[in-house]
Amino acid sequence: MKPVLDTFEEAVQDIKDGATILVGGFGLVGIPENLILALKEKGTKDLTVISNNCGVDDWGLGLLLKNRQIKKMVGSYVGENKEFERQVLSGELEVELIPQGTLAERIRAGGAGIPAFYTPAGVGTPIAEGKEVRVFNGKEYLLEEAIQADFSFVRAWKGDIMGNLVYNKTARNFNPMIAAAGKVTIAEVEELVGVGELSPDQIHTPSIYIQKVIVGEQEKKIERLTTR
Repeated sequence: MKPVLDTFEEAVQDIKDGATILVGGFGLVGIPENLILALKEKGTKDLTVISNNCGVDDWGLGLLLKNRQIKKMVGSYVGENKEFERQVLSGELEVELIPQGTLAERIRAGGAGIPAFYTPAGVGTPIAEGKEVRVFNGKEYLLEEAIQADFSFVRAWKGDIMGNLVYNKTARNFNPMIAAAGKVTIAEVEELVGVGELSPDQIHTPSIYIQKVIVGEQEKKIERLTTR
């Protein structure tokens, strides 16, 4: 069985200044919002955060950004956060933008133990600067290195006490690959069940990738509300 923690404060207590953290989610869907809140309260600084995006101004990773806890953001989309724009333009925040498919594959490769791979995405653009380019079957490809992190934060719909996880619908976005690519992966789950209550055919992340589990109720805010 994996440690099932009592508080989110306990879950993030080992994260030190300067850590690199992979964070699951896409926009506000499937984000480990309670782990993010706990890290905000802890005040850990100089973080390198790797995630699809940086949340919105008042929720998700946007809270860490607003609190000046993120030194470098690695992601593929940044369009919903005005504070992000302000910090980039003022030189307060270092940013590495990566094509979304490349980001996903770099994380997946990190979890699979593959050190690097070749991709056509970014050839002939500023993304290719300083990177090895090789030709395969008459086409140019960039060498991209895998991503791993000190910690991974993921959110699941259900988890068991062994650490097996099931994600709900589109929350199964970056979470499965991020779970595999952290040296220490902390899973925030909405419902905790006993061994055998999850069908083996339903499990999205096997327990071998998970080091800590914590149960937490989520607010599940809406990123952009539209009405007819």
